[in-house]
Amino acid sequence: MSDIVDLFGDPVPSNHGARGRPAHAPSRASRDKVNLLLALGWSNERIANAIGVSAPTLRKCYRGELKTRLLARDRLDARVAEKLFEGVNAGNVGAVKEFRKLVERNDQMEAARSFERPTAQVARPKAEKLGKKEAARKAAETAGADSEWGSDLMFPGSRPN
Repeated sequence: MSDIVDLFGDPVPSNHGARGRPAHAPSRASRDKVNLLLALGWSNERIANAIGVSAPTLRKCYRGELKTRLLARDRLDARVAEKLFEGVNAGNVGAVKEFRKLVERNDQMEAARSFERPTAQVARPKAEKLGKKEAARKAAETAGADSEWGSDLMFPGSRPN
């Protein structure tokens, strides 16, 4: 690789102009870009388009990064918090305000998570299961209720079935 870069800032390979397509050589910057896009929830196809490679090349060259897809968002949030805390330590007032907002959002998330956790279930007595005949008998007692047939199915002074 040379120090020559193209219009998008990507390094121009040394065999530029030779036959065949040059093999993709992942750089630290492209790895960071893939990690950022994974944290933002992009699909593999979109990430491949963004860094200028095919989807199979992305899977081949960035296999380690793609395996950490589920962790990428947490890592990004942790890095943002880390940088904000560095700004707080440096005395940056804007960083203090943003860090307070971040802590408040985190507290709200934790409170919501604590409400979502299931508490101990109280054992409720289960209703008796009805057999086929019992279920049919119960259904026959209310057959025709709330319909045009209701009064026609009921005989005076008798119970159905």
